[in-house]
Amino acid sequence: MPFLTWCNMRIQQAIGTSAAVGLPIALAGALGYMINGWSTAGMPAYTLGYVSVPAVLLISAVSFFTAPFGARLAHRLPVATLKKIFAALLLVLSLKMLQTVFTA
Repeated sequence: MPFLTWCNMRIQQAIGTSAAVGLPIALAGALGYMINGWSTAGMPAYTLGYVSVPAVLLISAVSFFTAPFGARLAHRLPVATLKKIFAALLLVLSLKMLQTVFTA
């Protein structure tokens, strides 16, 4: 999304485009985890490889109900506010990643 806004795409379109592109990426990643973990012994019940079926169902259900709210919010908020929210989110995620690198 930051790259798309850097390329002068409206932030609302960048959010929608990045969400749409995220679906095939997530499906490919999930398929990879399923295939790589398929023959792993000792996995918990209700898993397909390294993918937990209850977690997928729960995340999908929550996303189904919250996605329309997020879309409406993205169209209502001013562009400057959206940019600040995404910048803060990226900063928090970056700090979390750095923390896992240095404490592992």
